[in-house]
Amino acid sequence: MKEIQELIDISRHYGRDSRYVIAGGGNTSYKNADKLWVKASGSALATITEAGFAVLDRARLNVISEKTYPIDAAAREEEVKNDLAAACITKDRRPSVETSLHNALAASFVVHLHPTLVNGLMCGNDAETETRCLLGDEALYIPYIDPGYVLFKEVERRINAFKARHGREPEMILLQNHGIFVGADTTARVREIYDRVLSTLEKAVKNPLPEGDTPVCACVPEVVPALRMLCSKKGLKTLRVTNNALIAHFTDEKSYPAAARPFSPDGIVYCKSNYLRLKGGDAESLLKEAETEIPAFERRFGYFPRVIFVKCLGMIAVGDNAAQCATITEVMTDTLKIAWLTGSFGGPHPMTRAQIDFIDNWEVENYRRKVSAGGVSGRMENKTVIVTGAAQGFGEGIARCLAAQGANIVVADLNEAAGVETAALLNASAKSNRAVFVKTNVAEIPSLEELIHSTVCAFGGVDVFVSNAGVLRAGGLDEMTSEQFDFVTKINYNAYFYCTKAVTPVMKLQNRYASENYGDIIQINSKSGLRGSKANFAYAGGKFGGVGLTQSFALELAPFRIKVNSICPGNFYEGPLWSDPENGLFVQYLKAGKVPGAKTVEDVRAFYMAQVPMRKGCAPEDVTRALLYLVEQTCETGQAVPVTGGQVMLN
Repeated sequence: MKEIQELIDISRHYGRDSRYVIAGGGNTSYKNADKLWVKASGSALATITEAGFAVLDRARLNVISEKTYPIDAAAREEEVKNDLAAACITKDRRPSVETSLHNALAASFVVHLHPTLVNGLMCGNDAETETRCLLGDEALYIPYIDPGYVLFKEVERRINAFKARHGREPEMILLQNHGIFVGADTTARVREIYDRVLSTLEKAVKNPLPEGDTPVCACVPEVVPALRMLCSKKGLKTLRVTNNALIAHFTDEKSYPAAARPFSPDGIVYCKSNYLRLKGGDAESLLKEAETEIPAFERRFGYFPRVIFVKCLGMIAVGDNAAQCATITEVMTDTLKIAWLTGSFGGPHPMTRAQIDFIDNWEVENYRRKVSAGGVSGRMENKTVIVTGAAQGFGEGIARCLAAQGANIVVADLNEAAGVETAALLNASAKSNRAVFVKTNVAEIPSLEELIHSTVCAFGGVDVFVSNAGVLRAGGLDEMTSEQFDFVTKINYNAYFYCTKAVTPVMKLQNRYASENYGDIIQINSKSGLRGSKANFAYAGGKFGGVGLTQSFALELAPFRIKVNSICPGNFYEGPLWSDPENGLFVQYLKAGKVPGAKTVEDVRAFYMAQVPMRKGCAPEDVTRALLYLVEQTCETGQAVPVTGGQVMLN
């Protein structure tokens, strides 16, 4: 149907433009004489398909306009919800709460959005006067009314009054502290109207939004992991730290009050109605303040803060998962923009306590809040895991397996192109967990410090550090150069120390504020760390040394509830380490003469496979099973766990 494709196209057009839509908000519709197609709750305009629209019978929908409902608000809204469901032809899709408003307009296409500029106007003290001045008689202004049936009836009444005065419907309806409806018989006309509205408002803004990045304070790893645990008393949280010129402005004590209360229902749904502002200072004074203020906030409001502002640090989103953190960040940033823009329209006009309480307790918004929260499931749910060398090979496989178990993954690698691609692939199959890439050289301590800083900014802490990055240069005493030996040793041995040194302060801090929490450092070692390897002493020596580091680190870190273990895999024959046609181990071993009598790469492969009793290579899935065991148990540390198919067995 041509009109439905037009509806999809215009929905995606605005859904992908952050000037108009954030956090998948807004709704769109098309109607003919008999039916109305409207965005279903839980669908996002940016990616919507025909399946994302609920279809309603307009004859049954019109009953809502004609019927008399109970005076009691809860009973009324429940009955309206049931009548809306009865009108719905597609029973598996819950129609937008604003469906009746879409039906009240005669226009074929209705597009309801929450553009930041429009809400800068709608959340200003002079909203009504400025609307009339800027947009004239084509706009119908509606003062704030609680959403639902009451709003629908008032809008319906005002539309009829507008038609009586002007002989036509308004092309746009602007709702105080809410957004804008635009209706027209063609999508081209809808676009014309929105273009004109935004162009007009852009010219009316007296002070442009602050632009530019503000660096996130270097002290983030010294503070944020503690805040994460203080907010995780009822389940492990994910945090996200953001800073820019706009956020920096509103973390200031004088500016903060303008943004301290929500401006719209969306803000309440995603960020709740109260935020926490910490004064800041040095790390220890900030931690002391947080120790007092976060529990006090929870006692006062019955929930932990979703948004924390810290002067000189920025804005911290506190979510049940990484996807929720992203939404909170997006919505709260939009709130700050609105607070700034209201300065051009008479100053901020936030929602009142009564209006906030209605939204907080309204079943429709609680449903939307539940849908938006999402969720993941798995043995690593909501844990943050750094995997070094995760761009490809064994590391990529481990990262992929852990992401499937619900973990947030940090892909740490020098190979930027492959690392970015790996993170994108992980995100494509993620649920509410997320992956990020951080370019990292594990042989350089400053690079590792940046890795930890970036990880804490992205997810709020580190639960598991997988030291996987490694290199191999085969060769006997005659072939091996001192430069090659030093290179292999620095990556396989020294870097394990560097990584452990970099991550332990964060894990110690987390456990200081969570008495039952454990951290895990896991080195991906090798069977060559358990048994010598002919013509491969540089690699084996580093891996043997790694087991020694594991045992020593385990003894030192046990009092801090940080477990340190090694996993010693057998050969991952299909991975690039072994199978790369130019520099893989099969090629290297053939050239080094490590397999007597071998004339081809296949001869080398057959020789190694014959040594495995289980007659199979060790895949990332096998290593991940061992890793999950090590993370889940609380009484194993300092171990070197073989995953070799029986090729190497512990004595």
